Amino acid sequence: MDLRFLNAEPTDAERHAVDALGAGSRDQLLPALHAVNDRVGWISQGALNHICRRLNVPPAEAYGVASFYALFSLKERPPRVVHVCTDLACRVNGAEAVTEAFDAAGIGWHRSPCLGVCERAPAALAFEAGDPAEGRLLAPATPSEITREPSTWEEAPVSVPQQGGPGLRLLRRVGVVEPESLDAYRAAGGYAALRNALLLGPAGVIREVTDSGLMGRGGAAFPTGRKWDAAARQPERTRYLVCNADESEPGTFKDRVLIEGDPFALVEAMTIAAFAIGAQKGYVYLRGEYPRALKTLRNAIDVARERGFLGENIMGRQGFSFDIEIRRGAGAYICGEETAIFNSIEGYRGEPRSKPPFPVEKGLFGKPTVVNNVETLVNIPLILTEGCEAYRRIGTERSTGPKLFCLSGNVRRPGVYEVPFGTTLGELLELAGGVPEGRELRAVLLGGAAGGFVRPDETTLPLTMEDARAAGATLGSGVVLALDDQADLGGFLVRIAAFFRDESCGQCVPCRIGTVRQEEALHRIVGGRKLGTGGDDLALLREVGQVMRDSSICGLGQTAWNAIESAIDRLGALEERS
Repeated sequence: MDLRFLNAEPTDAERHAVDALGAGSRDQLLPALHAVNDRVGWISQGALNHICRRLNVPPAEAYGVASFYALFSLKERPPRVVHVCTDLACRVNGAEAVTEAFDAAGIGWHRSPCLGVCERAPAALAFEAGDPAEGRLLAPATPSEITREPSTWEEAPVSVPQQGGPGLRLLRRVGVVEPESLDAYRAAGGYAALRNALLLGPAGVIREVTDSGLMGRGGAAFPTGRKWDAAARQPERTRYLVCNADESEPGTFKDRVLIEGDPFALVEAMTIAAFAIGAQKGYVYLRGEYPRALKTLRNAIDVARERGFLGENIMGRQGFSFDIEIRRGAGAYICGEETAIFNSIEGYRGEPRSKPPFPVEKGLFGKPTVVNNVETLVNIPLILTEGCEAYRRIGTERSTGPKLFCLSGNVRRPGVYEVPFGTTLGELLELAGGVPEGRELRAVLLGGAAGGFVRPDETTLPLTMEDARAAGATLGSGVVLALDDQADLGGFLVRIAAFFRDESCGQCVPCRIGTVRQEEALHRIVGGRKLGTGGDDLALLREVGQVMRDSSICGLGQTAWNAIESAIDRLGALEERS
């Protein structure tokens, strides 16, 4: 692709797909790329030229964006594409057997990082371009399912082993209340929280959220009330709210379950947040690999708008206007980083920005912006209906409220579980049935690929932010991935290193080079080979890991060494091989 327009024209199908979006500017670049990819299955030079002319984007920059995302192709390919997850949970549940079966059946497939269906691993994302395009998450994935007509593809149902059980708060409607029905949502208590928020006023809402002690559930654990208050105090009147629904941490799938099972709760929570901080526009940045979540959330937003719960003068409150737009991601783990989301929405490569300035000061389109993830937001209606004092009585003094955990790997009943903070790791594993009969627990990956391992004798660890930190671990985004005594730990670590090497955006040198060197060293150690210089690969790993941690721009590079370091230090994983 050149810096100037080349002699290529779009086909009629490509032209119509782009033109159907209407007039727009650069921030419509990602939707335009999706439109072409959905319609014909790949993005030709002619289609890219047409997009650039309509949106006034330089061709080289549009090429840089289109080539950034794994779900787009700039080379011609068949309309039907299959992405097979070979990541952590699927790896320990037979992903390689699936790929061998696909090869034997003559089915073309692409290797994929985690698809967020870990509870039903091994998983695949089947996509067929067309008008309309069809996409399904299939799990467990089989060749016979893939070769069927797209209209007959059966997507895996929402998996909540505690479904309908007593004491649930965040999951109480999932699998119980029809997710497409606003009336059913309201009959189950929906929109009582927004009504309370309107009575309290913006400052009162922020005070309730602050006093509840709610901390962000995306991994950073920043106090939500403080973040809202900082944005609300900015003199700039145009403010944005962004819901981070791009959960891509291997082993994480709770946000998908919440959106598929209780989408109106997210819409209501975002409306409350917007009221508190004074935002009139919100974005949900949703994983591109979640077709059913896209469908259910789209329906919820449309219905809420029709019934006066979005738009102007919401619930009769004069002057309170707010609306939500969904932006589909396109397969880039780094876009889970809050400033990378801004760049992606604005039509640039999804690369993180340097901080400061922080998003509450200068975020999306240069305006004050609050970014919360899905689980954080769905706690808001709970706080405003039960009250901050009742909320604080759930969990511990410093980690308040309920918490969702994603159980996967070698456990009998994988799925999303809701427990109060303070539940021990062992108790959580028991809820999931423990490891399969006849096997022994070898290790638990806590917090995902960016988290760390704990040993079987550490399952008394209370699952709180403070206890995890004191133990040198992290809860991260709620991943609890169990490995039994038959798991290939060395291969598992190599897969983690390969994941970070693939997903590094390449913007900063420590991460771009460090993730490659880390994977190379692990391959040598696991394969029983020595460093050419005769040096110590374990020492090299530690040095590279520390450099990434100290000098990378964002959390990806800063945490890429965490799980491997913990496997060495807590499990003694690689010492016998070095």
